Amino acid sequence: MEAYDLIIIGGGPAGLGAALEAKRQGITNLLVIDREPRLGGILMQCIHNGFGLHTFKEELTGPEYAERFIEEVVKEKIPYWLNTMVLDITEDKKVYALNAEKGLVELQAKAIILAMGCRERPRGALMIPGARCSGILTAGAAQKLVNMKGYMPGRKVVVLGSGDIGLIMARRMTLEGAKVEAVVELLPYSSGLKRNIVQCLEDYGIPLKLSHTVIKIHGKDRLQGVTIAQVDDKRQPIMDTQRYIPCDTLLLSVGLLPENELSRKAGVELSSITWGPIVGPHLETNIPGIFACGNVLHVHDLVDNVTLESYEAAKHAAEFIKGEQVKGEAVLVTATEGVRYTVPQFVENEPKAPITMRFRVDNVYRNKYLAVYFDEERIVHKKKRILTPGEMEELTFSTELFKKHPKLTSITFKVERS
Repeated sequence: MEAYDLIIIGGGPAGLGAALEAKRQGITNLLVIDREPRLGGILMQCIHNGFGLHTFKEELTGPEYAERFIEEVVKEKIPYWLNTMVLDITEDKKVYALNAEKGLVELQAKAIILAMGCRERPRGALMIPGARCSGILTAGAAQKLVNMKGYMPGRKVVVLGSGDIGLIMARRMTLEGAKVEAVVELLPYSSGLKRNIVQCLEDYGIPLKLSHTVIKIHGKDRLQGVTIAQVDDKRQPIMDTQRYIPCDTLLLSVGLLPENELSRKAGVELSSITWGPIVGPHLETNIPGIFACGNVLHVHDLVDNVTLESYEAAKHAAEFIKGEQVKGEAVLVTATEGVRYTVPQFVENEPKAPITMRFRVDNVYRNKYLAVYFDEERIVHKKKRILTPGEMEELTFSTELFKKHPKLTSITFKVERS
């Protein structure tokens, strides 16, 4: 058995950021494990720009952003294993991993940071009638084929779902010479960033069909077309609105799910809303010494926020390893009346540092007020021109604010009319 102070599972932006911050905090006996053949995670196939505006104050592509961290990891001589599959994590922080060089290995950690990222929801979860013909891919799979392998999945494309990857791939396929017939979205609003709707669809004349979905797939060996239809307020197809669109490729951008199979094995408690771990202000799960950050915790829209979260998780993991962790009484955070979830899900009544809460709303709200209550007292009442589920919101609460509420028992987030 090999022993480490800290094991980080995942070598994407969350894992790399956590590793560098842990080293800065004095943790030298650490290890990063990743199943891919190189570090960088999903960023390596995201060749579009728009990354790093907050972290580096300049616009970078995904690989450029990742390379900044990879270079630092190499410079700091932080050990990492590639092509390594983590098979199991136990509650007492044992890690079982497998690779071609070492075979099956058992590792013991004082602390673990979960940074496995997320995955796309596949076709099987959608229950769309039709054959299992070729030409149906997730948007991320198509992104990898086009950007890293040099293959074009098809020439006439329909995108189902308006998540950011789907929007970006609508533009990418257009730039590579394909004709994107439409982006079809079940909800009455897009789940992607506004800037991506403008830059990826409107700038290229690609139609966005809100409150529509694909109701049938046509083709046996290869996709020949799809039938779309408008949906009612219960998201059921309105059959007399159906329309056939010839196409050879259907890209699915229908949601991302945090990769938490390993978390479940370790006994980590997961949220039924985010599908990520339930954490407190230290980003620590219900199992002492196991922390989570990045898209495995909740799906982010900006990699810069993933990086900030990874720094925070590493800082608290270092405190745990050194025996310096101090905890106060737990204060439950409730998301209600328009707010879908918050992370963290609970805080402490006497925090030692400001606490940043990240959250998403459950619908599009215009000219409404974002409100936060400490028990019965409203301490935030902020008018927002627009709130959308596709854009994560955040608020930071100072330690002085908590000192003014020494008997605090609950925090509530709401969207209010006035």
